[in-house]
Amino acid sequence: MPTHSWTFEQWKGFEADLRNALRCCSTDEHARRILSDAAWRVLRNYSTSFFIVTRFLPYSKRRDVELIYAAVRYPDEIVDTFPLAADQKRVLLQQWRNDYHRALQADSLVESIRQGSSPFAAGFADVARRYSIPPEHYDAFLDAMNFDIAPEPFATFDELIERYVYGSAIVVGYFLAYVYGTAPGHSIEEALASARSLGIALQLTNFLRDIYEDELRSRCYVPEELFRNVGISYREFLRGINQPATQQIVREYARVAWDYYRQAERTLDAFDPRCVSAIKACIAVYGELTAVLERQCDVQRRASVPWWRKFACLPPTKYWIVPVSLVTPEYRP
Repeated sequence: MPTHSWTFEQWKGFEADLRNALRCCSTDEHARRILSDAAWRVLRNYSTSFFIVTRFLPYSKRRDVELIYAAVRYPDEIVDTFPLAADQKRVLLQQWRNDYHRALQADSLVESIRQGSSPFAAGFADVARRYSIPPEHYDAFLDAMNFDIAPEPFATFDELIERYVYGSAIVVGYFLAYVYGTAPGHSIEEALASARSLGIALQLTNFLRDIYEDELRSRCYVPEELFRNVGISYREFLRGINQPATQQIVREYARVAWDYYRQAERTLDAFDPRCVSAIKACIAVYGELTAVLERQCDVQRRASVPWWRKFACLPPTKYWIVPVSLVTPEYRP
């Protein structure tokens, strides 16, 4: 399954084609179908792990999760991969935010698209309306993307989580929790608490995997307290010249991630039972990656989990879904 970044021009061309396809839509249902199909293409292109684990969600929830992914992918691409000046990135993010808020005010998805909102911003606004997702959560996500344009260091894990991870990952977990729904006898607050823990855990795993890549973007998501605790600098850590100290930092980082994975696992029964297998698969796949990172302790080499290991994390009775899902978004498990 290919995973590569599209250029800014490719994104613009993709959006133009999507707008053309949406012009014939007279109902929100039709527009959602076209938007979800396009979002499926984005998710399939950009993510292996998240694509796989979300294949086990119920059909309608899976389609909305695909819309969520597309709505967070594009702003992330603005700050991460588009070769634009900082001011240009801020302008694009503000335009996207404006599109989102304009779409929230529209009476329907079709109307928001006709008013000129970017299709995926309009698609997410539609998801937010249907599931009563507080609008400020997506604003917090966009704030985190803006932060990445001029990143700053973090002194502690608490500061990292409060100042950055809240917007970059926790609220994304909240989006998913609202879509997944709750089990009988459980409240949305319980599901949100679990989503918070899992969002932090997943983000920490991604940070640990991307240390060297983030350095190339002048970012560091390793709290300064970890360097002080072992008596080395960030530069020494990157160069790996003190391997015992580097290993200690990586293992402590992984330990914090594991703690949040365990917190999330303890409260999975708060979610709609139809979605729990997908969440468990997500924890298993990213747990495999965390374990690889912990063993490898090589911050200059981007670790990954082989396909066969990811496959082994999936529900055996549903293996057939993966190859079918690569061909069409329309299957129903």
